[in-house]
Amino acid sequence: MIEVQRLRVLRAVAEHGSFNQAATALHLTPSAVSQHVAALERSLGAQVVARSTRGVTLTQAGRIMVGAAESVAAELEHAKQQVDRLGTGRTQLTVATFSSGGRLLLPGALARLTAAHPDTVLHVREGEPEDSLPLVRQGAVDLALAYHFDGPLPGQLGQNSGMRWTALMEDPLHVVLPERHRLADRDALDIADLAAEPWVLGCLKTEAYLRRYAERAGFDPEVRGTTTDYFFARSLVAAGMGISLIPSIALMPDVPGLRTVPIEPPAPTRHIGVATIGRRRDHPQVTTLIQALREQAVAPGGAGV
Repeated sequence: MIEVQRLRVLRAVAEHGSFNQAATALHLTPSAVSQHVAALERSLGAQVVARSTRGVTLTQAGRIMVGAAESVAAELEHAKQQVDRLGTGRTQLTVATFSSGGRLLLPGALARLTAAHPDTVLHVREGEPEDSLPLVRQGAVDLALAYHFDGPLPGQLGQNSGMRWTALMEDPLHVVLPERHRLADRDALDIADLAAEPWVLGCLKTEAYLRRYAERAGFDPEVRGTTTDYFFARSLVAAGMGISLIPSIALMPDVPGLRTVPIEPPAPTRHIGVATIGRRRDHPQVTTLIQALREQAVAPGGAGV
């Protein structure tokens, strides 16, 4: 039989990359951590970590067990919450969301959820995917509205993680320019057309994405401003500081004096979806909310997949 404590220790080793750091996080000795991992390997008949002078890395068996450990931890946390709520007779649902997606998709979806399950107590937490997805794995939130750019799914989602990604919509990025800009009358723009332009960006991840596309086009973008708010970034564009790269769902409300131009295919795109874990994804409130988010994504202003 596999002990939950040994899975907890393996999760910490995976997170910290060494027995010593895992021991510090768990308030154990490195020897105790090593013993827990060795005992887990004996019970499985397989090696879960590869040890070296640079630390430890998970084997394939180890990755499978970490995914199982995260599912077990989430289920235990959910069970604890259910026991804590027995006295109220009401179901609580906690949703994590990033700000622009939450603003477009979440209010209407929550209204539909409340209509279908009026006794549900809702909680909403704002956070970027790198913050919210670990909360899903830990069972601290029931689901996360999140996104990723082209490439792998966020937060190590995959068949061994215990998490499921439900795609909702594509969110292509657009170039935002002052309406009197020399390129403002174009029907579409190639990133290479913008090599000489200064940039103001509303998200650090968007900057990293821009630099990747710019490198392919053979230039290094001059970034004059970086904010954490797309509306603020567009306001700076209107003030003449530069141009910006803005996701479709962050183009509202309008900012006077601006022109939005699509990027020629293949356009950089955010992929928006919902992350859930374990049996929570089958709960009536979670099922209802995911369906409501799907309907919101194809409503005017959305672009469902």
